[in-house]
Amino acid sequence: MRSLALHAESGRELPRIEAFEALYSLGCRPRQGEVIMIAGRSGTQKSGLALFWVAQMNLPTLYFSADMSAFTASSRLASMATGDTTEMVEAGMAAGGRHRQEYLDALAHSNITFSFGSPITWRAMDEELEAYVELWDAYPQVIVCDNLMDFDGAESDYTEQMAVMSGLTELARATGATVIVLHHASDKSWEAKSDPWAPPSRDQVKGGLSEKPELSLSVALDPTSFEFRIAVIKQRMGASDPTAKRYASLRCHPETTRFSKLETRLPLATPARPWSPTDVLTKS
Repeated sequence: MRSLALHAESGRELPRIEAFEALYSLGCRPRQGEVIMIAGRSGTQKSGLALFWVAQMNLPTLYFSADMSAFTASSRLASMATGDTTEMVEAGMAAGGRHRQEYLDALAHSNITFSFGSPITWRAMDEELEAYVELWDAYPQVIVCDNLMDFDGAESDYTEQMAVMSGLTELARATGATVIVLHHASDKSWEAKSDPWAPPSRDQVKGGLSEKPELSLSVALDPTSFEFRIAVIKQRMGASDPTAKRYASLRCHPETTRFSKLETRLPLATPARPWSPTDVLTKS
């Protein structure tokens, strides 16, 4: 019965979030039950984007993180929910009392369950999934793996990375969950050095692994303007641009792990919609 139900749900579009309007305008249609890759160079807020995305959808989520500590993850979620900077959240948690309680209350409605540990192992994933099903009598609707190279044995071994991608595909099929996996693009290519703030093309994703998922997104961050760029470099059921020349632009707010609308970058012949200050998230 559970298998029948989960496959009936697979294929429907994931809940849309306002900040990704420019991405949707490119024809990007993330769907339930897909494997989705977010690829980018080091320091481009891949984890921030994944965390913001699942927090905004607020679907039951199991998040495997090899990089963040429990305190860091909780601080980023509380910052996202309240609009306070992560430094303010950390100070408030350390102060205790009502400040700590305010941040704990902000996390009360989160549907994200975290699993921390490096490396990520299949045994640990199996145990976490069993515990999740035991607790909720259902699979999570989203599973995040942060990131591919933090799987046991996959740091530099292409064969093992391919095996991980095959395993994640089977996981998505068996559970009906959307599996979001983060991965690195080359920092040493000519493009990385000549235009470091442009989303990497499909051939710059390490190991060529962006071809395996149903949907692969390439991301980059301009640290001078905090313009965050997302290109659809692979999409099985829609438009894509493997060169990553056509991309959506968002505003990144790293201090609060938030993203907001900016504009859509289209071919030069087509003018982009100008952004307005009202598009930017501000703390009330």
